Amino acid sequence: MRLLICPILLVVPILAKAQAQNLTNGDLKLEGIVAFTEGPAWHPSGNVYFTDIANNRIMRRDPKGTMHVFRTPSGRANGLLFDQSGRLMACEGGGEGGNRRVTRTEKDGTISVLAERYQRKRLNSPNDLAVDSKGRIYFSDPRYGNRADLEQFDDHGKEIEGIYRIDGPGKITRIITHEVHRPNGILVSADDRFLFVADNVNDGPDEGLGGNRKLWRFDLQVDGSIAPRSRKLLFDWGSDRGPDGMALDSTGRIFATAGFNFPKPPVETSSKYKAGVYVFSPAGELLQTIPVPADMITNCTFGGPELKTLFVTAGHKLWSMSFKDPGHLAWPRVR
Repeated sequence: MRLLICPILLVVPILAKAQAQNLTNGDLKLEGIVAFTEGPAWHPSGNVYFTDIANNRIMRRDPKGTMHVFRTPSGRANGLLFDQSGRLMACEGGGEGGNRRVTRTEKDGTISVLAERYQRKRLNSPNDLAVDSKGRIYFSDPRYGNRADLEQFDDHGKEIEGIYRIDGPGKITRIITHEVHRPNGILVSADDRFLFVADNVNDGPDEGLGGNRKLWRFDLQVDGSIAPRSRKLLFDWGSDRGPDGMALDSTGRIFATAGFNFPKPPVETSSKYKAGVYVFSPAGELLQTIPVPADMITNCTFGGPELKTLFVTAGHKLWSMSFKDPGHLAWPRVR
């Protein structure tokens, strides 16, 4: 598959107060509008890539603010991340009957499939991914919505919404089976000691009622597996909208997108935790909440020339805000 590149829109930046007290340098800034934004990824050329799930495409915002279609169809891609060689990886959720896989766009524009099946059975709907210092790829595989075509079950017939590690072509290992309810965003700490998992069940009355909306931390072992008994609860959003995508900064702080401004019963029954970016210490202490004026806040990543800009996808919009400390990315890294 090759890439379809075409300009479509020039966006005029708009300013809105971030109301941040400690970590930010400036205001929240609107960078672009499309149908439904997810999975931002930064390129050192100044381009920001993100997914437009509703229109089945990956977008590119250039340094001048012009939007381009980078790839369509995208397999209804969700999370994006550049690997250590600067190649764009994507979690393709697929939807019913579609691709459910993790792919990589090569430098010549062709698409390589990194993971599509585990033990010969199709994945659920790959959602988000992370890379450790050894270049190993981790991805979450939840299922939101219709579950009729699921193929991942344990020996007792229970559905598996797991987390997997890719060590190379055809080398895929499941590292989390039932230790979380529905894994969404994931992060690996810069020193490879921890795996952070956003556990978020919010998609329907049957599945959503009583489901986890929690942030967990696991010890990550040298071989890339987790120690199940090391699971530690860092934060619980209760009956509010739980954590979605996350980013990591150079100090080890976790930036998690979560919350709603208005209740959405019967699944999300309160709005105690407002929509925004929740900043935690590596130990799980809530350091700051940065409001974002959109209920469906989905993901974030650091970027900018010194990786001091946080790009946030929320609703139909791509936002940005500046910070005092740089972020941490698999590529490019700020030394």
